[in-house]
Amino acid sequence: EVQLVESGGGLVQPGGSLRLSCAASGFTFNIYAMRWVRRAPGKGLERVSCISYNGSPNYEDAVKGRFTISRDNAKNTLYLQLNSLKTEDTAMYYCVRDGMYTCTGDDSYTFRGQGTQVTVSS
Repeated sequence: EVQLVESGGGLVQPGGSLRLSCAASGFTFNIYAMRWVRRAPGKGLERVSCISYNGSPNYEDAVKGRFTISRDNAKNTLYLQLNSLKTEDTAMYYCVRDGMYTCTGDDSYTFRGQGTQVTVSS
């Protein structure tokens, strides 16, 4: 059974930083691309970032230059470093298993964790 467990969210002031983690189990982590998506209050799911099986990242324009995705295949863990946070980054952040090896355009998010809440407020 695929399990994805996010952690690391919290309340932070604008300009602050957080590091999200996603512990993965139940599948061969090191051959799958992994993705972060988010849902802001009253909005739909939005892509944030994706990383291929061997660490090649891509980012949506809204977070480019501020967020950094990474993975540790030895620990079956996905990370998202959030810097220079803005109020509009407030959302529930979800870890998603993407396609084998490379990031796909699939937005079905079949395998998704329960999420971790990030709130940016002064």
